[in-house]
Amino acid sequence: MNLYRLPDRETFGFSAENLTGTRNGGTRGGDCEKLNAFLRIPSGETVTLADTDGPGMITHMWFTGYIGHSFVLRMYWDNEEFPSVEAPVSAFFGSAYDENFKDINGNYTVLNSAMILVAPGRGYNSYFEMPFRKHCRITMENRGANTETLYYMISGWHGEVEPDAGCFHAVYRQEHPVQKGRSYTVVDGIRGRGAFVGLTLAAGMNGHNTCWVEGEAKMYIDGDTYPTMNYTGTEDYFCGSYAFGNDIILNKYQMFSGLYAGLYAIIGDTSEMYNHQKRFLLYRWHVKDPVYFKESFTMKLDNLGWTGPRYDDYTTVAYYYLDKPSSLPHELPCDRELIMK
Repeated sequence: MNLYRLPDRETFGFSAENLTGTRNGGTRGGDCEKLNAFLRIPSGETVTLADTDGPGMITHMWFTGYIGHSFVLRMYWDNEEFPSVEAPVSAFFGSAYDENFKDINGNYTVLNSAMILVAPGRGYNSYFEMPFRKHCRITMENRGANTETLYYMISGWHGEVEPDAGCFHAVYRQEHPVQKGRSYTVVDGIRGRGAFVGLTLAAGMNGHNTCWVEGEAKMYIDGDTYPTMNYTGTEDYFCGSYAFGNDIILNKYQMFSGLYAGLYAIIGDTSEMYNHQKRFLLYRWHVKDPVYFKESFTMKLDNLGWTGPRYDDYTTVAYYYLDKPSSLPHELPCDRELIMK
């Protein structure tokens, strides 16, 4: 986007201080006075965070407070009754191990990319552009046992949307553990014309870590029998090499966080080269290389080490655009099945 351009748009922003997101809808407090900094969401309840007519675009979301797996984020486009986005808020922002705030160096986990930022202290930020033509509704459900607090800001603009603009979708999946000898399905059952634009992966090692990144990433386009996009290994798909430094020279994993890919956090004991029970948080954005499809899309990821198939815990969120709002191809597990330590 060229920031010097001045299109015919009107900015909006939803927050606890401006629940309606409307012009002049913010705090009635005076200077340096907080009246309503956050929401309290009781157990079992769902609150609407944003509700606005189109056309327009969501351009940024920020969340903090309780940001664990018991909060489920949903987005509905153009008055559809089904969500096109449904994921635990922590997993949506690449932080599925939400009970672990520190990485192996004792620092806050920080994801610093073009599309998602997880800032120190777990400030969750999304920069995905999310167009809508008729209507946008964003909700948060508390599936936990306790009342929790949420701080948030959802901003965007009202104005004309390009005719070929797609609708943003995100779907959660997990296998704890992956079935040994069978590829993990990142996403399947996507139907329509669209583009796959990335994923986040939380990988928890079970048993001895025999270079778990040997597994290939495979993408099947429009009913492919064999994959069209076929990466040579897990670290290769996430734009790294040689087990992110663990195979050569360093004999340890090196974390990194780039614009479009990263192994941004490692949680667990690092005293041995292939110690078991490590937890890895990774992301890959197809911003410069979207994967386009006309009819259908499937992605799978092998769980493979040097000694053969593995049985690790895999958790993913897949992000994609479709030519119209669509229901999601995978159901969300119940809250107790989401706990990851």
